[in-house]
Amino acid sequence: MTSAPDVGLNGAMANTTKSSSHLRSRRIELDDAISAQEHFHSRGWTDGLPIVPPTIEAVAACLDWALLEPGHLVGVEPVRQRAITAEKVAINAIMAGCLPTHFPVVVTALTAMLSEPFLLHGPTASTGGCGVLLIVNGPIRDELGMDGTFNVLGASDRATTCVGRAVRLVLANLLEVRPGEIDRSTLGHPGKISYCIAEDEANTPWLPLATERLGDPHVSAVTAMAAMAPRQIMNEWTTRPEEILDTFVAEIRANMRHYSIWPGNYAIVVAPQLREHFDAAGWTKADIRQYVYEHAFIHRREWADCGKGSVVAKKGDRRYEALPDPEHLLVVAAGGPAGGFGAVIPPWLGTKSRAVTVPVGACIDC
Repeated sequence: MTSAPDVGLNGAMANTTKSSSHLRSRRIELDDAISAQEHFHSRGWTDGLPIVPPTIEAVAACLDWALLEPGHLVGVEPVRQRAITAEKVAINAIMAGCLPTHFPVVVTALTAMLSEPFLLHGPTASTGGCGVLLIVNGPIRDELGMDGTFNVLGASDRATTCVGRAVRLVLANLLEVRPGEIDRSTLGHPGKISYCIAEDEANTPWLPLATERLGDPHVSAVTAMAAMAPRQIMNEWTTRPEEILDTFVAEIRANMRHYSIWPGNYAIVVAPQLREHFDAAGWTKADIRQYVYEHAFIHRREWADCGKGSVVAKKGDRRYEALPDPEHLLVVAAGGPAGGFGAVIPPWLGTKSRAVTVPVGACIDC
């Protein structure tokens, strides 16, 4: 018989072992794992995929690994003032397939998302349908077997897939961010199932993203960004950094014409074949950010080229920049070794939500 804690916000749980002695979630007694699947699915507690039953022992193991008490406050959703505790996060992390070693990354991701600059309610409730992109840096990538190379924006490894999925289950089960409820996405995109990548720090001289944003070269950290689906680019016909970046810029400008005009955090993912050309020319991430900042803009009149001429009016010469400043561009080294590929990941709605980077183990609201 499987004994699993309820994923909801209320309830109580009796004592068992070390961390579980203070667990308060309601227990559910089920016959087996198959029964657990149907029970959880019928109550809307899953994303449609099978879950791992969150047994009391498994939840306690996550909490013990992270040295967190069940009632530890991970953060508070700022709009509805919903408190998110470690116990409830652990339940959903187990459901997503996480091991105890993955749990600190899940907690860190949620800490970043629950901070005020991220504005969690906006991107999760919008009709725009963005996901939460998580970028993991530091030694914890290797400890967890996170792979920043082949298929990095797909299911590249167990850890990144499970961590990204855990975040989605937390949003659904603790904040009602389900389709048709809080989540009002018109279309959405596959990153709303799992959208977590590790930077390929081992194969580049570039500074890791977290080091740039936090100033610590040894830190393990998670960056959370309210992000639309990746838009893949390719340029195998030049070695000049400027021309390579012109391809990225063209994709950013296309997003500004076709989706959102507003500036914000864009991310670009640069695979090794293109990185080699930047390295040969001595270009750093800072150089890349500056070039994109200076060249990624459109004029309002360009909307007339894609069916939006009715909103041009007399403002055709008005210029819109993609980035408020160079630091709003997140440059990520990742991808498989062959092919002149990269990706542009646009923001949800410009400056409405800002990317947040948090060290693993940090606590903002403690």
